[in-house]
Amino acid sequence: MIDDVKKEAEGRMKKSLEALHTAFNKIRTGRAHPAILDSVMVNYYGQETPLKQVASVNVEDNRTLTVAPWEKNLMPVIEKAIMSSDLGLNPSSTGGVIRVPMPMLTEETRRELVKQARADAEQGRVSIRNARRDANSYLKELLKEKDITEDDQHRGEDDVQKLTDRYIAEVDKMLKAKEDDLMEV
Repeated sequence: MIDDVKKEAEGRMKKSLEALHTAFNKIRTGRAHPAILDSVMVNYYGQETPLKQVASVNVEDNRTLTVAPWEKNLMPVIEKAIMSSDLGLNPSSTGGVIRVPMPMLTEETRRELVKQARADAEQGRVSIRNARRDANSYLKELLKEKDITEDDQHRGEDDVQKLTDRYIAEVDKMLKAKEDDLMEV
């Protein structure tokens, strides 16, 4: 039973890290990275479809992404979707390819993006702590129902705390890497 509680808590903590990773991918740095466009949705025959399902996104150089739609009639739709996304990007089409230049980040923009990254990281930490809290309360419930002993409960809580510490350290490591990436000129 205690192992099940730990597995459940660890599963939730992993999902929190994945959500944080996704949030960090949406924060653009000065460099071109295909994951920046993961949140862009395109109107594909009346359906909102992720961009990567209707086009290939590649890095042309350090500052430019290229988007090659699989159907030529989607070019204006994709361009409009990228422009209307909240990423602040301005695509231009040439031939059968849409080029998306990455604008240089100002110092002020970099600081704002670091603040956003810190807020996302804190949200990840809170989510991990919530998983710990739920696991510990479930262990207390098991103790109350006499399904486990007090020693088992304390051992389980220690194990859940070790998991929590490990995942919080991972969040801190991810945040440090993102901050370094953002502040690099």
